[in-house]
Amino acid sequence: MRNDPPRVQPLDYPSAMEDLDRRLVGLLLADGRMSYTDLGKATGLSTSAVHQRVRRLEERGVVTGYTAQVSPDALGLPLTALISVAPFDPSAPDDVPDRLRHITEIEDCHSVAGVESYILKVRVSTPGDLEDLLARIRSAANVSTRTTVVLSTPWEGRSASAAAGEVS
Repeated sequence: MRNDPPRVQPLDYPSAMEDLDRRLVGLLLADGRMSYTDLGKATGLSTSAVHQRVRRLEERGVVTGYTAQVSPDALGLPLTALISVAPFDPSAPDDVPDRLRHITEIEDCHSVAGVESYILKVRVSTPGDLEDLLARIRSAANVSTRTTVVLSTPWEGRSASAAAGEVS
């Protein structure tokens, strides 16, 4: 008789959301304008059941809004850049997002680990506009910047939540 160690069963943590709700979220991520009727057809639920589930997802803060996706080029904003910012004085209060919130060319602001404190995604019309924006960012937030200009964007806006929402 061998004395093998006991086999440890992997823990099966409950999902934060039911699979059906994940499926609804995935469908809404793919098409935020999908009707409750079409959502019902895709999930096998009645229209009223879908409406209730989506309403609950909104109330719980899972679905936080619905937006239109627009072409930056069509809006006259063909130049995208990623700007890493670091405070000149690391002991100063960390209020960079508040100091930059009014600058409309900044599309996203991410707090990051590493040398820089934040990475900003910006869209502007011309390299001259980018140069002016960098000066405004440096002045408003008292930061140094490091800029990467985006040459092309094969895809963007993909949500990791969409992959998590897929149910086999």
